[in-house]
Amino acid sequence: MHANSEEAHSGLSRNEYAPYFQPIVTLRTGIISGFEVLARGVRSDASIAMPDDFIPIAERDGWIGELMEQVFRKAFASVPPASEPFALSVNISPVQLQNLGLPQQILELSRESGFALDQLIIEITETALMSDVQTALAIAAELKSLGCRLALDDFGTGYSSLRHLQALPFDELKVDRSFVQTMTQDRESRKIVAAVVGLGQSLGLTTVAEGVETREQAEMLLWMGCDMAQGWLYGRPVPATELDGILKGPPQKISVASPNSWATISVSSLDAQPAQRLAQLQAVYDGAPVALGFLDRTHRYVNLNRRLADMNGAPVEEHLGRDAHDMMPNLFPQLQEDINRALAGEAITGVEVTEPAAGALPERTCLLSYQPARDESGEVVGVSVAMVDITKRKLAEDALRESEDHYRHMVQLNPQRPWIMDPEGAALDVSPRWESTTVSPRELTRDPGWLASLHPDDSVATVSAIATSRQRGEAIDVEYRIINSEGGWRWMRSRGAPRYDVAGRIVCWYGSVEDIDERKQVEEKLKTYEIKFGTLS
Repeated sequence: MHANSEEAHSGLSRNEYAPYFQPIVTLRTGIISGFEVLARGVRSDASIAMPDDFIPIAERDGWIGELMEQVFRKAFASVPPASEPFALSVNISPVQLQNLGLPQQILELSRESGFALDQLIIEITETALMSDVQTALAIAAELKSLGCRLALDDFGTGYSSLRHLQALPFDELKVDRSFVQTMTQDRESRKIVAAVVGLGQSLGLTTVAEGVETREQAEMLLWMGCDMAQGWLYGRPVPATELDGILKGPPQKISVASPNSWATISVSSLDAQPAQRLAQLQAVYDGAPVALGFLDRTHRYVNLNRRLADMNGAPVEEHLGRDAHDMMPNLFPQLQEDINRALAGEAITGVEVTEPAAGALPERTCLLSYQPARDESGEVVGVSVAMVDITKRKLAEDALRESEDHYRHMVQLNPQRPWIMDPEGAALDVSPRWESTTVSPRELTRDPGWLASLHPDDSVATVSAIATSRQRGEAIDVEYRIINSEGGWRWMRSRGAPRYDVAGRIVCWYGSVEDIDERKQVEEKLKTYEIKFGTLS
């Protein structure tokens, strides 16, 4: 620990000030997305000076710029060149935010080290904005033009945060550790954290929670929709020599596979009602027979049930905060127009879309509905999406349709004419080929219209025979003549049998009509010959 101002300042000439790196992870995956750079004084005796020991002195005595330059130069040079690009977050002193030369100083350090400024996040505290917002705004605008991102740090601890959020072009919103560390025990802290995360989502900002120390805190933040987290749960600040090992370590993913995961938070130490409500809502979500999800105005998942997650082929936690296009790239282009219509206030139901086959995944057909969600002022804040996989149903419908086509063609080509009759003896339907047999149109074949086609001498006997079969439940077998398109008469044979239900009642009769005119003509000729030969004998 530095004892006085002179000793603190002499650490600068001894090149004692160095960056320590604390991991910042993506909550849904546990993968490191970057590091916050924290200044430390590393003395020759291996003792470590903390920021409170030298930063207030540097700000007061005017060498804060030199301190920042020493730490930044080492931080930029410490990034492993072969690693995947990740962000470095650095906190800017209120004094520095009044220095119009700050952007140029950062640009020169970037050029010197080769560190890309689109990987740099400048953290600004509310305190830094209180003295001269206009100067801060000018500096922030220039930093943005260089490619840097801006984060508002310690949000909620000052007096004019909302005005600052509106005035400056922030990209990130950091939730102060004081609320995060008490959120599992204190209801008011939970409300504040949820409000900050919700505000960030509504403004399209990435939300980062500081001071995360337990899995319960991380899980609660994940369900609230927070994007990033840092704290001792994910790692303490380490020197540059340990960066490579941390980057090669496994992701620290928070699993939410258990529907009762909220039970891990002690109800006795937590105001249970909000947590119970969330658990109940999630149970409703997960128990629904359809896939459900909620998207914000930027198409990011705020919540979803496991059925939807399974359909998209990824766990629930990997969806939260992710764009719907990233989670279902093959299907989203077909959904985007309807989602945007719902975000414009239109409720849409019964939309059928087909997702093309991709790799080993077969083609999939889904039925979707979209419902806009409004806040208390009536503004649409997101859209609820309900989706059902109807692939099996569509395949069954296609198979049934194909089967019906086969049956229809078979009926049309069948030399016989199928018919259906109800239990009372009324004709319900007959094959289309009936029209080619008689002058009576098919729509007139339904009882009693079909009797008009019968020969007058056959009508009474035919009706009587059918009535007797109906009364006895016996098979129908009757012959009669019908008038044909040439005005002549043709002999037909109608046969049918009843179909019964489980109670033994006749449901209907199925049968067919067969043209037997040639057979009858042969029989008539045989009779004529028999009579003729009998006379001769």
